[in-house]
Amino acid sequence: MKDLSNRTVGIIHAALITCKAVEPFINSIIPDVKVVHHVDDTIQNANFACEPGTIPKHNLYKFTTYAHYLEMAGVDVILLACSTFNRAVEVARPMINVPMLQIDRPMMDHAVLQGKRIGLLATVPTTVPASTRLLELAAADAGKDIDITTVLCSEAFAEIKKGNTAKHNELLLQEIDQLSKNVDAIVLAQLSMSALEPELVNPRVPIFNSGRTGFTRVREILETM
Repeated sequence: MKDLSNRTVGIIHAALITCKAVEPFINSIIPDVKVVHHVDDTIQNANFACEPGTIPKHNLYKFTTYAHYLEMAGVDVILLACSTFNRAVEVARPMINVPMLQIDRPMMDHAVLQGKRIGLLATVPTTVPASTRLLELAAADAGKDIDITTVLCSEAFAEIKKGNTAKHNELLLQEIDQLSKNVDAIVLAQLSMSALEPELVNPRVPIFNSGRTGFTRVREILETM
């Protein structure tokens, strides 16, 4: 692999929980890259206070501002590690000069190539409309026609917030077992769900998480520089 020790990635987090979720993927995929984290829990709190599908305008402003600060700090790529307001990258892109990536987009790109029936498994209600929109955008860009089956398992998010990863994974594996009978691929809607990856052994259908696919795409971007 190309030496990337002279490169820096800036990650914008809407909640502290995702800082821990990205660590295994940073260590395995971009271990040589310097990583700068910017965390603002008020973004997630404000998102959760709204009806699913509604993003406060000030959160979009915050993301653009933080991205600007990271650009001024000299990062090479900016990664948004939040699913709920993934459109913030699209809002900020005309104002920021370094490449930006929404962490969920690569897994959506992979999933729509697997077939027409895509399963969307989420653990947070506010993520569902945002992830559905991004999945449909990926399908449109790929010239694919898809049908989305959505499953929400809020209990799993409650468990991982308590630090009970085992129970989180158990609940999601049950949902995957049923969902995979009726779809061609599954996307795990939140970064926190990437904790499930080690337990996904020989699944019926391809299952994509944003940690693996997102940081793989980050490395690809950096290696082209």
